[in-house]
Amino acid sequence: MSDTIDNLMHESRRFAPSADFAAQANASADLYQDARRDRLAFWATQARELVSWNTPFTRTLDWTNAPVAKWFDDGELNVSYNCLDRHVEAGLGERVALHFEGEPGDSRDITYAQLTAEVKRAANALESLGISAGDRVAIYMPMIPEAVVAMLAVARLGAVHSVVFGGFSAESLRSRIQDAAAKVVITADGGWRKGKVFALKPTVDEALTADGGAPTVEKVLVVQRGKNDVAWDASRDLWWHDALSSAAAEHTAQPFEAEQPLFILYTSGTTGKPKGILHTSGGYLTQTAFTHKYVFDIKPETDVYWCTADVGWITGHSYVVYGPLANGATQVIYEGTPDTPHPGRWWEIVQKYGVTILYTAPTAIRSFMKLGHEIPAAYDLSSIRLLGSVGEPINPEAWVWYFENIGGAHSPIVDTWWQTETGGIMVSPLPGITTLKPGSAQQPLPGISIDIVDEHGTPVGKDEGGLLVITEPWPSMLRGIWGDMDRYVDTYWAKFGDKYFAGDGARFDQDVDLWLLGRVDDVMNVSGHRLSTAEIESALVDNHIVAEAAVVGAADETTGQAVVAFVILKARDVEKITPAEASAMLRQHVAEKIGAIARPSRIFIVSELPKTRSGKIMRRLLRDVAEGRPIGDTTTLTDPAVLSVISAQVH
Repeated sequence: MSDTIDNLMHESRRFAPSADFAAQANASADLYQDARRDRLAFWATQARELVSWNTPFTRTLDWTNAPVAKWFDDGELNVSYNCLDRHVEAGLGERVALHFEGEPGDSRDITYAQLTAEVKRAANALESLGISAGDRVAIYMPMIPEAVVAMLAVARLGAVHSVVFGGFSAESLRSRIQDAAAKVVITADGGWRKGKVFALKPTVDEALTADGGAPTVEKVLVVQRGKNDVAWDASRDLWWHDALSSAAAEHTAQPFEAEQPLFILYTSGTTGKPKGILHTSGGYLTQTAFTHKYVFDIKPETDVYWCTADVGWITGHSYVVYGPLANGATQVIYEGTPDTPHPGRWWEIVQKYGVTILYTAPTAIRSFMKLGHEIPAAYDLSSIRLLGSVGEPINPEAWVWYFENIGGAHSPIVDTWWQTETGGIMVSPLPGITTLKPGSAQQPLPGISIDIVDEHGTPVGKDEGGLLVITEPWPSMLRGIWGDMDRYVDTYWAKFGDKYFAGDGARFDQDVDLWLLGRVDDVMNVSGHRLSTAEIESALVDNHIVAEAAVVGAADETTGQAVVAFVILKARDVEKITPAEASAMLRQHVAEKIGAIARPSRIFIVSELPKTRSGKIMRRLLRDVAEGRPIGDTTTLTDPAVLSVISAQVH
């Protein structure tokens, strides 16, 4: 049996950059040439141009203690100063930093001067609670401006934030607080989601008291957002507004060494002991600022940028907080869900603020496809000039729908590959340079070294699927797993020793463009063929009746594993075709598109798919359904009840 993943699909459509876009683009071919000529000198240049240093660095990379890197380690900086004060000092204090849109329809415009003033007060408030450099602060909040303020205030002190998505359970929150030994928790009474207030502070209370609690926590700061009734421990709890109103207005940002820990972020969907990914300051800020500038072609003077991610995920850290604010961008942050109070909510926001750059997930795009193009067509989306995709591979049909219906068939799409562990974008087209290929993340960014290898670490040929590895250290790379360096080495480096193994399958096509094949865990072995779930899902969504699909490999006595698909039909087709007819049509479609080997043995027509709160499909749970096993842990799902519905439809 081959060690490579069989390559099945090809894409022939191409979208060259327009002359107008290319003429104004931030990126040029010189970036690639400079990086090839001297990779470390290239990153040193980016660090000097994009970051303000209190003490300039003289050493770019120290890799002597591999696989732990030190970037710019003899330099000193303050990350919060880079995101705030320096823009105000440059005369940009009146530029809007955040257009905040609450789910109920309330809104606030916050300038850089206002954001800086709020962060200074918050830093002083945290200092008065005993927080200093190196201390850990847990943040469990809705998507409101105070979440950004909290992160930047912690960073300003040289402390370490651990943001936990504001939908996780008390048990998940407690395990993360315990692992980081957090001294303070910042939360809110509640936040708005799907038209009502969901309480947050009761979850914090439970996390701090039940099952051993979290004895390291001394204080809880509570933002008043939902105005829901909450229990109160006067010895521990403080209202955010009271703490800030009594704090001093001025705060001087002190410099810290470039390798000062900045944040711990626990990977979603973990089982057992949480896996806290550790990121530090100088290298992380350099790469997030660089990628934000060039991948999104940001023009801070004129652009209105919107990344739809929550700050509880790495995308929210890197491309809502640190990258955009380091570059002085104006951006939108939205508290609620895409379909509340109506399915055109996102497009209403784009129209209201004149959003020019939109960065979102393929799952959201496919959800909009399911609802129909008529909804975005009712809004003025002409301000959009660039689109982005993040979170998982985007199938070609969703790419083209996004391009045509949201981007007006003229806005380039940057399909980005990266991870919590990489800190910043690693693979992406560069707008204005790259001829776009739907479904392909295309090329490693300048200064990034990627390869695709077999199980033995040998590079595979073109159109041969294999394992995606990163072959050289990069500035925003993780520095370890918090409190468990052995696990860091075992998880990411043990397989190949000198290469970082990302856990993803991929292939280079004949143009040496990169195609992601999904998590290696999601590769199926069917009659000796190693098949990628991502390619079969893409073939299914290529059919005009399909809005979204998830494919798993289920145990089969004859073939080893059988291809099982769960499919959501587009709204307009649900009443027009029976599940049996749809299944037969789609099995034949996959056979024609890919080959008989990939034809699903079973296709289930369902109304929803189980997704985490970051939008990723939980295929592990669908495998449980397909094999008739008890359903595994559902605590990370947006709606655990979805599994019951699917099980009822399947069995």
